[in-house]
Amino acid sequence: MGTGPFAVPSFDAIRTQGHEIISVVTRPSVVSSGKKDPPVSPVRQWASSFDLSIVDPVSINDLSTLEWLASLHADLMVVCDYGQILSKTALATTRLGGINLHGSLLPRHRGAAPVQWSILAGDVSTGVSIIHMTPTLDGGPVLHQSSTEIGITENSEQLEARLSQMGVASTLASIALLETKASLTECTDIGLQQDKALTTKAPRLAKEDGELNCHYPVQYLDRLIRALQPWPGTFAHAHFPDGKSIRVLIPNATPVECNLAAANVAPGDLLYGDTLTHLQTQEPRLLGHSLCAVAIDGVLAIPTVQPAGKRLMLADEFVRGYSRFASIKLTSIEGSHRLLNQICQIP
Repeated sequence: MGTGPFAVPSFDAIRTQGHEIISVVTRPSVVSSGKKDPPVSPVRQWASSFDLSIVDPVSINDLSTLEWLASLHADLMVVCDYGQILSKTALATTRLGGINLHGSLLPRHRGAAPVQWSILAGDVSTGVSIIHMTPTLDGGPVLHQSSTEIGITENSEQLEARLSQMGVASTLASIALLETKASLTECTDIGLQQDKALTTKAPRLAKEDGELNCHYPVQYLDRLIRALQPWPGTFAHAHFPDGKSIRVLIPNATPVECNLAAANVAPGDLLYGDTLTHLQTQEPRLLGHSLCAVAIDGVLAIPTVQPAGKRLMLADEFVRGYSRFASIKLTSIEGSHRLLNQICQIP
């Protein structure tokens, strides 16, 4: 059972290791609301390429779906990035219940976005966990874990790709462990129970979380940008002296902590051209950058920008196009960013 890309490496390993995959259960396809058809989910695409049986119930816990699950007489459910919570009844439809591959070191970051929250929280390391499933979201006993350090410039897309590959060994090891059991009753004593006191939550993110607000320290802005790639991405509204504004996407940036108290700048100011050149003589850490956004304790050096309706461009090109303006400001309200307020409080 799965939908997103995180599941595919482990699912394919199960296939190549000689286990019989009775059926692949995935979320229903998204109905198109425009001219273009929505992309096919990675798990559906993978299953189709190997002519595997695909079922996509609206609810995995509907009576008809439960009856179908029970009729399969399957040994085990392997769940990853599926998008629905299985009830106790659903988990009891297979001989050995279900296991779930999760992209964090549980009990830290239970929820829909563990990879993103590992970066948002500033964690030094993360990993993958396999749990024997219970109706509690990500709350079952841990069968296997693997850990890895998070790169200082790594974003969610890059980290998720690494973790999905790490999950293969953990998934296969957990299946091998359960193969020694005869029934669900025999599985009650396996795994390590999670310490509830160490639980943190990783709720689903929203589009509005991606709006960049420079009234925060650069370390948190850096985490926000890296965590929200590729979705929902980070953006800001650039305002010009003539009263016009544009929406710009900022896919990556380098945080530079520095004291700009004497520079007569404010959070949200974009530094470029002569203004930035002058500051570079006083602050060598700004050398080599052509576009920076001022935060409360330094700047974000921005290498690429994508104005709304245009292609992604290098900062130099953006500056050349807009240098006729004496100043550009990324507008935001101090203390108004819900997600940044939250991650500033994470220990």
